[in-house]
Amino acid sequence: MVCYCKLSDFFPAELAPGLVRWTARHPAAVDDPAPGSADDWPPEVGSVAYRGPDAVALIDPLLPEQDDDAPLWSSLDGLAQERAGRVSVLTTIRFHSRSRDAAVERYEATTAPPEGVMPFTVETGDETWFWIEEHRALVPGDRVLGDRGGGLRLCPESWLHYLDGITLGDVRRELRPLLELPVEMVLVSHGDPVLENGRAELARALA
Repeated sequence: MVCYCKLSDFFPAELAPGLVRWTARHPAAVDDPAPGSADDWPPEVGSVAYRGPDAVALIDPLLPEQDDDAPLWSSLDGLAQERAGRVSVLTTIRFHSRSRDAAVERYEATTAPPEGVMPFTVETGDETWFWIEEHRALVPGDRVLGDRGGGLRLCPESWLHYLDGITLGDVRRELRPLLELPVEMVLVSHGDPVLENGRAELARALA
């Protein structure tokens, strides 16, 4: 029998009621990557869980092997139970498939955004951002990262090598409409998240 734990059992500090971000080491991470290279990102990557009005959204989840006794799985099970088992597993970019299939299988989940989560397609950047309106939180994929100084930065130009002719300038222009949102948090996958004044930090990164 699965032991349903409270979210706070695994996440002692929620970012906001029903909103958590956790980190786990990515199996493909490189410990000492060359600056600006395709491997230039911290080994610990971020994932997000949001308890929406009618379903739970898991964004880019990186999870351990399925085990009913694993604390993280158990905490997410409890979160899903609060929404009658309704779960949506969302992916920002193809490289973040991570534990998507395992989560979809476990919860018989959909991959469509639930109520309260709005997708924003970044065509030039080949990814989708998610806006969690209740908490004024943006969840990007690889195009915006934590800058190691508490702010945000664009990804290295080398990360766009597979996109024919696309530059960071193109990505920057397409992301600027997001500055119209009242962004408070930017929950990046790579680096430290921005938990306040997110719009100002995003504006600096896009300047």
